[in-house]
Amino acid sequence: MTTVIRQDDLIESVADALQFISYYHPVDFIKAVHQAYEREESAAAKDAMAQILINSRMCAQGHRPICQDTGIVTVFVQVGMDVSWDATMSLEDMINEGVRRAYGHPDNILRASVLADPDGKRQNTKDNTPAVIHYKIVPGNTVDIHVAAKGGGSEAKSKFAMLNPSDSVVDWVLDMVPKMGAGWCPPGMLGIGIGGTAEKAMELAKESLLEPIDIQDLQARGASNRAEELRLELFEKVNGLGIGAQGLGGLTTVLDVKVKDYPTHAANKPVAIIPNCAATRHAHFVLNGTGPALQTPPSLDDWPDITWEVGESVRRVNLDTVTQAEIQEWQPGETVLLSGKMLTGRDAAHKKMVDMLNNGEKLPVDLKGRFIYYVGPVDPIRDEVVGPAGPTTSTRMDKFTHQMLEETGLMGMIGKAERGPVAIEAIRKFGAVYLMAVGGSAYLVSKAIKSSRVVAFEEMGMEAIYEFEVKDMPVSVAVDSRGVSVHETGPKLWKQKIIEAASV
Repeated sequence: MTTVIRQDDLIESVADALQFISYYHPVDFIKAVHQAYEREESAAAKDAMAQILINSRMCAQGHRPICQDTGIVTVFVQVGMDVSWDATMSLEDMINEGVRRAYGHPDNILRASVLADPDGKRQNTKDNTPAVIHYKIVPGNTVDIHVAAKGGGSEAKSKFAMLNPSDSVVDWVLDMVPKMGAGWCPPGMLGIGIGGTAEKAMELAKESLLEPIDIQDLQARGASNRAEELRLELFEKVNGLGIGAQGLGGLTTVLDVKVKDYPTHAANKPVAIIPNCAATRHAHFVLNGTGPALQTPPSLDDWPDITWEVGESVRRVNLDTVTQAEIQEWQPGETVLLSGKMLTGRDAAHKKMVDMLNNGEKLPVDLKGRFIYYVGPVDPIRDEVVGPAGPTTSTRMDKFTHQMLEETGLMGMIGKAERGPVAIEAIRKFGAVYLMAVGGSAYLVSKAIKSSRVVAFEEMGMEAIYEFEVKDMPVSVAVDSRGVSVHETGPKLWKQKIIEAASV
């Protein structure tokens, strides 16, 4: 029996799903993070997960984005062979119109992050289109759709290799995961695709991330095939690396490992890893001709009631008066509450500033003695000062760090994840400091921002330089003025603790 699918039903369903996943985590993800939080023994990792869980609940209540990076949209579509369309647009155009409406929704504006001409002008498309769409034509009379919004920080950590047939997938994964760093915002999921061809392995890895978190069920019943054996082995061994939440060191790095495979050529073993971050976002719906398929909100009872508090002894810093001598006292891993004025700037702003310095031009902002926050905020709505404004991955700014510290007098930087050797050496040389905010807590962070104004490069949109005034913004000292990095010391310490506990 043929089913007629209306154009507006598909568009409305895609738009609804993307709005829904911007502020509702999947419930299985929340439960898995909460379980990891309860068993975590690392204070820093436990604190990070508390912020992720509190942020998630706030977003579910306030209907605002979990993360300022509201992602690039990926869609998996299965079209039944007995479906016909009441439509004037192509299927691709219908999906992209749904994306356009979702990202421009006036009650919950989502950040447009997609750039056209990726190796040239890198010009923002303004509406987050186009989506990346995968199609299958299958038996049946329905249209089955999974939508996901994938953050750039986790997507950037994707890995692929064409292994020799005799090579170990486990060994390769355990070699790659530490090299991924913390920019993918663990704890999250690892999607692993094995087989097919190069592009098929990547597609399998991405598609596997749509599956629910069920590793505990698999542990209880045991593996029934090679893919499940890999899941169990990798879940244990990746967590045994001690990387922990936000890369700070701890017991939980992954909440689940997914494996999908496909037959491959006798000479090949293609393998791909794609991580999902702490802002895991995906939804599923089926169109059967009866109208749009809209998402059902979960109950707020599904979120744990967790509070995040700092002790009276926490270091409170006034950014308007802080001195070089003061930051020399800050210790690696220490929690700091920031108040006062900070500047923002990420990739495009840093490149433009460095180009200006190289051309002998005066910068539009004075960075001497200032802190810069690596962020591209979501546009505000209603009475908001700024939309969700969590940190972006700091390693992308590493190549600019030495010149910025040397030539501008910049004192400190705030972002997420680790810094690389070049940046750490520059921080040590100039006695600067790098502070880490928790990735995946964008709405929570935005509540500490009391005023916001664009001070330079307004034409860059979310990549412009803003001046934020903050009150008690929570951060951790991730690289101190002597160049000690908690992203090096923390995982090393917890890997050893895990080994010692296993040998008892």
